[in-house]
Amino acid sequence: MPSTVQPVIVSRDLERLAGFYRSLLGAVETERVPAEGPTFFVGLRIGDSDLGVVSDGDVPDGPQRMLLSVEVPDVDALLPRVTELGGRVSGPANDMPWGQRVAHVQDPDGNTVNLTQQL
Repeated sequence: MPSTVQPVIVSRDLERLAGFYRSLLGAVETERVPAEGPTFFVGLRIGDSDLGVVSDGDVPDGPQRMLLSVEVPDVDALLPRVTELGGRVSGPANDMPWGQRVAHVQDPDGNTVNLTQQL
């Protein structure tokens, strides 16, 4: 069943950005539009959620106004992979008073992603 709300990230480099989410979070490609030729949209499934990546060569440089928060099994294990995959780690993971371990990272396009883990 598809998500009721699907965040979609617009990127100048669709393949690089989709690859970041596939490699870091195990996202599975569910859709590619069009199926052949230059790709405009890639649908990804991460756990029980959907994320879209759209190609647009005219999108302004830098991050858009958006924050993705993704629940992962082990925040600390993923942090070294972020930079390997072209992203940036903003600082170490922290245990929050509401019972989550949280690390703030940026994807290769500069979009903010919170990696969260229930404690």
